Amino acid sequence: MVKGDSICKFPAAQITGTILHKVNSTNKMKIKHIIIVFSLTTTILAQHFTIARLHYGGGGDWYSNPSSLPNLLNYLQTHTAIIAADKEARIKLTDENLYSYPYLYMTGHGNVRFTDSEIIRLRTFLQRGGFLHADDNYGMDPSFRREIKRVFPDKELVPLPHDHPIFHQVFEFNNGLPKVHEHDNKPSQALALFEDDRILIIYTYESDLGDGWEDAEVHNDPFEIREAALKMGINIIHFALTQ
Repeated sequence: MVKGDSICKFPAAQITGTILHKVNSTNKMKIKHIIIVFSLTTTILAQHFTIARLHYGGGGDWYSNPSSLPNLLNYLQTHTAIIAADKEARIKLTDENLYSYPYLYMTGHGNVRFTDSEIIRLRTFLQRGGFLHADDNYGMDPSFRREIKRVFPDKELVPLPHDHPIFHQVFEFNNGLPKVHEHDNKPSQALALFEDDRILIIYTYESDLGDGWEDAEVHNDPFEIREAALKMGINIIHFALTQ
């Protein structure tokens, strides 16, 4: 075990989320959203939520879309009660402070490769409460799927249906994952890897959410597309905090 390994914990909103889903089950949606605003305000005041960008090996551009995460964090700060940091963190799986960042994000266009020790570390991190959002930036897909199979040989990435709660957290996406850029005429997909009922990994494929989070002048995408991408990013964060 690398020094510093422990149970990975989100802010207290994670516990609150269990209660919120029970409220939701009785269709008291307005009460749910009131409780969310109050609980997230009161429990995260002392902690600035941030996203840790995963610095992986293999040659892929793990650092791509540099303006994306700061923009997403700013949108989170201005559109929810969560107090967000101004900047992302950057982390390697072997870093001693890995467990200080329960929300990991990875993207890129090229090859992903984990060492044997990183495979063990990522598996342990996720099973102890951590969360990973992997966002294919067109080109990461084959190697990402290969490496995740090394992390969890007995698990599969499964598509989430449009009625899954992740599409109905803060913002409504009745048609599922929004599409920012078109590649190969394939539909956008949100895939998940589960441990019992908990999602360990969300993999957004053929969507290019990160491109949609970038500064407007980078890709010159319409405002509506960029806003949809940011809103979906908020839904993923909110789901991770409250599942």
